[in-house]
Amino acid sequence: MDETRDRTAIVAVLDRYAEALDRRDWALLDEVFAPDIEFDFGEWRAENRRDVVTAIRSYLDGCGPTQHLLGNYRIHIDGDQAESSVYVRAFHRGAGTAAEKTYEMGGEYQDRLRRTTAGWRSVRRKALVFFETGTREVLGAGEDGE
Repeated sequence: MDETRDRTAIVAVLDRYAEALDRRDWALLDEVFAPDIEFDFGEWRAENRRDVVTAIRSYLDGCGPTQHLLGNYRIHIDGDQAESSVYVRAFHRGAGTAAEKTYEMGGEYQDRLRRTTAGWRSVRRKALVFFETGTREVLGAGEDGE
């Protein structure tokens, strides 16, 4: 029963990431990542939650609507530690003059999580990109540079 409860809580943490990005609710990432998160996206790396949010915003603040879909959750729990892998399919539509352009990526998030007093949090994430289609022109900072 406890493992089922933990697995459900970990899936909720992983899903919360997608929700935070699609809603542009950056504060919600406090409920996903530990303050000392190590994040490796391949083309960029960060070693704390503030820098992770800054990096993500540099891609999404100027982008139109997005939809991050997660599936095929593989979770292994060992006491207060866990490892997970989940497939991601992330769709992005442009904004402004790029509104008719799209970009999509498919890949996998691999997380190491730990149980904290506030619940499960990711302490390490590696993102793997399996494919990209469309144009990255839809990604980037907003017009005010933030």
